[in-house]
Amino acid sequence: MTDRVEKILQGDVTTAAKLISEIDNGVPTAFEALRDLYPHTGHAYIIDLTGPPGAGKSMLADGIIQNFREKGKQVGVIAIDPTSPFTGGAILGDRVRMQRHGTDSGVFIRSLATRGHFGGLTQSTNAVLWIMEAMGKDIVIIETVGVGQDEVDIGRTAHTTIIVMVPGMDDEIQLMKAGIVEIGDIFVVNKADREGTEQTILDLQTMIKMGRKFKPGNSWVPLILQTVAISGTGVLELAQGVYQHMNFLQMENHIEKHNRERLKYEFLNIAKSCITHFIMEELKQGEGFDNILDQMIYGKIDPYSMVEKVFTRNHLCQVGTVWDVIRPSKPESVKEGQG
Repeated sequence: MTDRVEKILQGDVTTAAKLISEIDNGVPTAFEALRDLYPHTGHAYIIDLTGPPGAGKSMLADGIIQNFREKGKQVGVIAIDPTSPFTGGAILGDRVRMQRHGTDSGVFIRSLATRGHFGGLTQSTNAVLWIMEAMGKDIVIIETVGVGQDEVDIGRTAHTTIIVMVPGMDDEIQLMKAGIVEIGDIFVVNKADREGTEQTILDLQTMIKMGRKFKPGNSWVPLILQTVAISGTGVLELAQGVYQHMNFLQMENHIEKHNRERLKYEFLNIAKSCITHFIMEELKQGEGFDNILDQMIYGKIDPYSMVEKVFTRNHLCQVGTVWDVIRPSKPESVKEGQG
């Protein structure tokens, strides 16, 4: 075990922050440290705070951190900010709103940029989770990028997903109901002192009721809470709601199942990244990407056949055709002859 691994296990923030930077920048030696840290992971309870920009996620996070600290919990925070598609930069400003915990040795706050990664998370999020767990954090809060229909990766990572909304989001709720809202365990209507709160709550209640018809096996009924983060109103109830969901998962033995699914998803994600990198390197050294594009542009070969050709040449596609691999599959709930 290296010296820096031992320091991280002792909770050294400086060493952990440096390792996170190395992981985010793809430094090869950083992954050697991750291998040593991994046996010390898997015990933290993971909470996601997601919602549109300006909904008050950071202020709510600040409030529930205080509640967890009063109960003696060690807390880690991963604040994810979007990367500009034009400059490649990110503001990373969410941690500014949590500065009152900056000098608390029991709280470690780290900002990450998405760097073009979709799904609400970053490529390095899970590795950062490992580090925070190895540091002894009991709870890790992930504040993710503003939500959309397809940003549901966090649902596979967090134990409790909190979706923050504000009054007057009727149209946004309709747009999101086919995606992100389906993974919500707790819905928070923040800025509840504004006009339109009652209608937003009614819309959420209707949406949840409709959603439960398609998930009859899920006995958890999502909570709908009201908060005014700037004054602290409702923050205690939100923390209590998290504990309520945590107890539900423990009683139903869902935490172990969730952790298993999380590792499955993480393994497959890493495998996909490795295969993509391998193929891109092969294309650079082989006939060249430009030549491949020329063949497709001039109609000499279609993209499916070209992928199959490249994969077969590298022994990555041995069963059937590429279409057999990538074609959409029916959800398990759809029976043959239906839908």
